[in-house]
Amino acid sequence: MQIDLKGKAVLLAITGSISVYKACDLARLFVKAGAQVHVVMTASAERFVSSLTFEALTRNAVLTESSESWSSELNHIAIGKKCDVCIVAPATANTLNKLSQGIADNILTQTILAFNKPVVLAPAANTNMLDNTFTKESLKRLEAQHYNIVTPQEKLLACGDVGSGALAEPEEIFFETARVLLKDVFWESRPVVVTGGGSREKIDEVRYISNFSSGKMAKSLCLALYLKGARVHYLTSMGTEGLPLSISSEPFEEAQALLTCTQRALDSAISEKKEPYLFMVAAVADFKPKVTQKGKVKKSSLGETWNIELTQNPDILSSLKRDKVTTIAFKAEMDSKEGLNNAVNLLSQKSVDAVCYNLLKDATSFGGNENEITFITKNEQIALGRSDKLTLSEKIVEASKKLIPSKENNASN
Repeated sequence: MQIDLKGKAVLLAITGSISVYKACDLARLFVKAGAQVHVVMTASAERFVSSLTFEALTRNAVLTESSESWSSELNHIAIGKKCDVCIVAPATANTLNKLSQGIADNILTQTILAFNKPVVLAPAANTNMLDNTFTKESLKRLEAQHYNIVTPQEKLLACGDVGSGALAEPEEIFFETARVLLKDVFWESRPVVVTGGGSREKIDEVRYISNFSSGKMAKSLCLALYLKGARVHYLTSMGTEGLPLSISSEPFEEAQALLTCTQRALDSAISEKKEPYLFMVAAVADFKPKVTQKGKVKKSSLGETWNIELTQNPDILSSLKRDKVTTIAFKAEMDSKEGLNNAVNLLSQKSVDAVCYNLLKDATSFGGNENEITFITKNEQIALGRSDKLTLSEKIVEASKKLIPSKENNASN
């Protein structure tokens, strides 16, 4: 899933920590996403990695104590004016304490003091240094001043201690910064529940009934919503690899388990200020074995055939209590003649606000990186086209944004 940051410019501020080498990977992630990357380094940071390394990675001159020039834009005032966000990674305890007090005694703190746009801080220091009363107070002060803080990792530190203080992984810092750049007021802090993956209905302790759903579309949708600022809760049978750690998640296997945890998530979301959304992307098995066998059924005890009696699973969308929830269902069909009509009928049959209709060719349609969606509401059918699943998810999120105003308008008429 490739996030698009074309047209954005980031200022990467690097302080003197052993984890400076990770800033190289962070710069590379932003460059790959299409952003312009400008770098400012303290003298201490240059002791670990040279400014030449970052010039090679970003193709931009690096601002340091010795390179600052007032005859060009390579100075602590001008460099910030062309950037949309500043990321301090790694941010040492020394720098955190300085920033909280407005101290500007080096090129980096001078640059940040003059920067009037969002700042992301990724602390990296010994656990005791971060737990020190002064540092903890500094972090509270910075958070109160709307600095975005990326939680450090808990692991074996370079000094040999084990604890919280290791720099967050570059991907996590990248995700958080991209979210700052791309957030939408409509979605910001809005509770959203996304279900994804195929249900697994046990036959015995080692076999189950399922389908070819890969969960990729749901993952892409989770990421698109997260980047817009939504508070996403992901219910999945396929894991969360590749998603930001700050997306809360909950595993499920059987359809009944999905129904239970979805209702619980919606009940919690309904109490929030903003109306919640439900994106029902999971591919739920229509039937399950009437009886789940204990242990592993031996082939030798079955003979040539094995007749398994099935019973219907609960209809999750029809069973959920979601009066105050905007709901988008997903409908995959292989019937080119009646598939679209089936998707349209789902609006009234399941009382949903929109349907994302996907016409599949065959089993090979599952698990790919691209998809094609028609976004259907009571008033219109929008062809979102065929594209990679993250791009398509962004289009779905934008189309879904219009559902609440239309509902309010209808209610007032």
